[in-house]
Amino acid sequence: MQPVLFVDIWSDVVCPFCYLGFHQFHDALSRFENGDDVVVRHHAFELDVHAPSDYLGTLNEILAEKYSMPIERAAALNRRMEDSAREWGMEWSLERARYTNSFDAHRVIALAARQELQDPMLERLFRAYFSDGLLVSDHDTLARLAAETHVDGVESLFAGDDFADSVRHDESLATKIGITGVPALIFDGRIHVSGAKGADVMLDALRRAWSESSEMPA
Repeated sequence: MQPVLFVDIWSDVVCPFCYLGFHQFHDALSRFENGDDVVVRHHAFELDVHAPSDYLGTLNEILAEKYSMPIERAAALNRRMEDSAREWGMEWSLERARYTNSFDAHRVIALAARQELQDPMLERLFRAYFSDGLLVSDHDTLARLAAETHVDGVESLFAGDDFADSVRHDESLATKIGITGVPALIFDGRIHVSGAKGADVMLDALRRAWSESSEMPA
C-alpha cells in the first residue's frame, strides 16, 4: 500500500505569518519528491477569539498598542512584512486591512474542506484580508468569496451553527497539544515547525517525516 504523509497546519486568516507560511509550505510541497502522497489538513486557530467584527482602528494602531511601541515603529514593521510578502509575489496593503473576528471565515474554510476546496478557499481569504482590504467577517463578503472559489452552501451555513463545533474542536486540540502561536505545522504527528521559517525548513521537515515514517515497522 502506498504510504501517505499527513501534515496538519493551524493558521488564522488574519495572521501575516500564516499567509507567508502558506506560500512557503506550498513551495516546499512542490519540490518534495513524494508530494503527491501528502495529505494536508488545515485547522482553525483564532489569534483573538474576542476580536470584534467592526473594529475601526488600523493594523498599525493595533500593533503599537499591543506591544507598547510608537506608531511609527509599528508602521515600519508592517512595511517590512509587505516587503517579505513581495518576495513571494504577493502585494499586500496592510494600511487597508480591516482587523476583524475570523470565526465565521474558519467555518467557511471547514465547509470548503468538505468540497475538497480548502486550499483555494484559504488562499482567497488570505488575499481578501491582506491585499483587498475586505472585511472577512461580513457574511455577504464571505458568500461572494466562496462563490468565486466554487464553494457551495455558504448562505445556509450562516443560517445556523454548522461547523462551529469543528472550529472549536480545532482550537481545543491546539490548546491540548501546546500550540500557542501560528502557523504551526505538524508533520506525520511528530515533527513540528512553528512560524514561517522558510520553504527549505519545511521541505526538510517533509523529507525527515517521510524518511522516518518509511523506516517504521508496518
